[in-house]
Amino acid sequence: MTRYFDDFVVGESIELGSVLVTEEEILDFARRFDPQTFHTDPVAAQASPFGGLIASGWHTCSLYMRLLYDGMLADAASQGSTGMEELRWLAPVRPGDTLTARYVVLDAQRSSTKPHRGTVTFRSEMVNQHGEVVLRMVGRGLYGTRDAPGS
Repeated sequence: MTRYFDDFVVGESIELGSVLVTEEEILDFARRFDPQTFHTDPVAAQASPFGGLIASGWHTCSLYMRLLYDGMLADAASQGSTGMEELRWLAPVRPGDTLTARYVVLDAQRSSTKPHRGTVTFRSEMVNQHGEVVLRMVGRGLYGTRDAPGS
């Protein structure tokens, strides 16, 4: 069943699933996109302020995006996003961590100029297996309405 703008309820928390973070994935992502040594070299990372290998924050965001797609967007009338207002990496993500994601609806406003869509303001979080919030984002998503042509 497609989730339309009309289906989002302020205060609703949508659980998006979990993902296991592997050392291999951390190294692969970092070597391609964020080659700082605490992301790419397990030995050198021991001497870093993190005391070991950690995932790039951008890798963590990518993991979140996959969970968001699989957990909600694949069955939503998503029309993209206008961006993030806040992005925080609050704790390091390490090999072997299991991250769980959620999407909390903060506000939902139907467009006054494009009546067949609305904007959902959301807070997204990823939490590790110890209950620590490792990622927090606040942003806006655009969604088609149930009465949009072709819905």
